[in-house]
Amino acid sequence: MPTTERIARWLTTFLVWLCVLSYPTAFAQEQLGLQSERPTVMGEPSSEADEAVEDSEIETDRDSFTPATSVVGRKRLVVESAYSFIDNRGVPETHSLPEIVARYGIADNVELRLGVNYEVGGAGNPVSGNVPDDSESTSGLERETRLLYGAKWRLFEQCDWLPQSSIILQGFTPFSGENTNTDLAATYVLGWKLNNDWQWDSAFRYGTGSFEEDHFNVWSPSTVIKVPVGERWKIHAEYFSVATDGRELEGTQHFFSPGVHYLITKNFELGIRVGWGLNDRAPNFFNNIGGGIRF
Repeated sequence: MPTTERIARWLTTFLVWLCVLSYPTAFAQEQLGLQSERPTVMGEPSSEADEAVEDSEIETDRDSFTPATSVVGRKRLVVESAYSFIDNRGVPETHSLPEIVARYGIADNVELRLGVNYEVGGAGNPVSGNVPDDSESTSGLERETRLLYGAKWRLFEQCDWLPQSSIILQGFTPFSGENTNTDLAATYVLGWKLNNDWQWDSAFRYGTGSFEEDHFNVWSPSTVIKVPVGERWKIHAEYFSVATDGRELEGTQHFFSPGVHYLITKNFELGIRVGWGLNDRAPNFFNNIGGGIRF
């Protein structure tokens, strides 16, 4: 499929997706009277939001496949980095680093994102939200470096049973390696903080994919439960999958992934997560270790 047609289809899908997922939430809040205060919407300034960010703990997007529902806050900078090891089936293992992403808040509800990543191995990295999803193995040892760029918008804050939600738009452009195709991704994430301080988040990610002359779609749903243990520790359990659509050789991978995270300070987090493939198309095992710091 030509690049322009792929981009047009991607933009159309995103616009329909955004209207379907965002408008009913706002409509329900207004018509059903479920909130005591009107939720913060994209573009609204708020001094209370600045104070809330100052008092809050850092929330990185890298500590699970499902990104956080929050944004970094106006004039705040979060830098995240990680290393992933993936034990593939039938081809050499994959190493992915530094998976670095800098997130800067230009408004209470909007952040810009810029990052870079290097991969070497027998297959792409399907397990990190900070790199493009690739659900197929390749033959031989591959090396590739990609630039990540995009933005994240918080759409609504949690109000009773209506979830907090955000959307992420990103592009991935290679600047070393054999692949020269730019891929695009859109992620809608929503979640609830429960009365016992557990956090339940889910995400729906759509991206374009390419392998040689084959261009296709990649769909990645995920859900995660995060449980605080004391004041500084959190543990989580997550399910996610990566599936291709419109590819000559279709494939779906399913994963289960637990993890643990430690807050050194409210602005500095370290974490590790591991995971296992649940079907023959998925890698045997992966681990991811990294952290984030907020300025």
